[in-house]
Amino acid sequence: MSLEKDVMTQMKAAMKAKDSAALEALRAVKGAILLAKTENSQQELTEEQELKIVQKLVKQRKDSAQVYREQNREDLAEPEEQQAEVISQFLPEQLSEAEVAAKVEEIIAKTGADGMKDMGKVMGVASQELAGKADGKTISVIVKQKLSN
Repeated sequence: MSLEKDVMTQMKAAMKAKDSAALEALRAVKGAILLAKTENSQQELTEEQELKIVQKLVKQRKDSAQVYREQNREDLAEPEEQQAEVISQFLPEQLSEAEVAAKVEEIIAKTGADGMKDMGKVMGVASQELAGKADGKTISVIVKQKLSN
């Protein structure tokens, strides 16, 4: 089932359950999908494009929640985190840090990288292989850690 159909199904369920937080998050996903379709003038988005959209929306919500927490606005941070949780259900299962570290080590060995000068090369491959399975920030931190040793 495509992401758009899945979102519509979830929206109907959220409407019936009168779950306003989930409904707001799902509407954001639907809006982002429609926007991406009109920008690219495509009928259907690829799975990779859908994944990027969902990742972007989750990251926006988490960043907003973090900013609200720094400003001691728990009342605004909570809904953002709830929305991030609802949206993240459309992402594939996330890898643990240990699993990401193991993959990064494989990539470093495969690319023959040694030192920080090769970070771009490693990040390019890692981002592609771990797309949707791990947060870009986590990948970046682990790559820096491994290349600086």
